[in-house]
Amino acid sequence: MKRFTVRKRVDAYANYVATVVAPDEDTAADIASDHEYLFEWDFEGLSEFDDRHFVTIENDGTEIDSSSTR
Repeated sequence: MKRFTVRKRVDAYANYVATVVAPDEDTAADIASDHEYLFEWDFEGLSEFDDRHFVTIENDGTEIDSSSTR
């Protein structure tokens, strides 16, 4: 049997956190959303979703579209 490299791609969010001073949690989220450029955002990690995509790839990394499945 032949061997193939298959890429698994999972939906995800890249999570960042910042410290926001506010009177309550709703206002903190609003301030962060409205003025996100004012904060120093630290990478916290990834959150994965259920949607998955599998595709076979060539030796040079090119995806073989006809092999794509979810």
